[in-house]
Amino acid sequence: MIVKSEALTSRGRRTRAVLVQAGREAFEEQGYDAVRVDDVCARAGVSHGTFYTYFGSREDLFREVAGAVVGEMFTASVVGPAAPEDPYARIEAANLLYLRAWASNSRLIRMLEQVAANDESFRELLLELREVFVRRGAEGLRRLQEQGLADPALDPRLTAVMLGGMVEHFAHVWLDLGEQADERTAVAMLTTLWARAIGLTPASTRGEDS
Repeated sequence: MIVKSEALTSRGRRTRAVLVQAGREAFEEQGYDAVRVDDVCARAGVSHGTFYTYFGSREDLFREVAGAVVGEMFTASVVGPAAPEDPYARIEAANLLYLRAWASNSRLIRMLEQVAANDESFRELLLELREVFVRRGAEGLRRLQEQGLADPALDPRLTAVMLGGMVEHFAHVWLDLGEQADERTAVAMLTTLWARAIGLTPASTRGEDS
């Protein structure tokens, strides 16, 4: 019987967290196909019985690991209240934070994409995890449209999907495949493309009162 997260004791939550961390390390080092439950148990220092108390299979553990990684990336790329109020600067800050979050987690994200190509359940998981980023981008664009700072004709969701895809693909080409560009140039160019695509320029938000 698998114990649900909400029914776990404090000790149970710690054990589950240890398994998730052990799984993450195993997947990162060995790749999805090479990891076995034995590997995870050995890393975590638990028995097979303990593993199956919390997860029904290696696949269930990978789903948990993938969700945790995307959650970390989402949190790490949040532009907080300390950032400038200027929308252009906030887009720039978001791009920088996203690229750095990708750099820390790209191996597992690409692994999820590879697994999803041959497994419908993982494809659905990938779409669900990406949705949190799409929703954030769409909400941000919608606010700019309401303020008269972005093209009102744009569909917020589709625009967020397309522009988010641009940033994600560049992160892969740059950080995983070795495209040559320094961080400052990369962030500046991504921000210019994003802002122009939605009809926002630095002058439109900084120079109205000058």
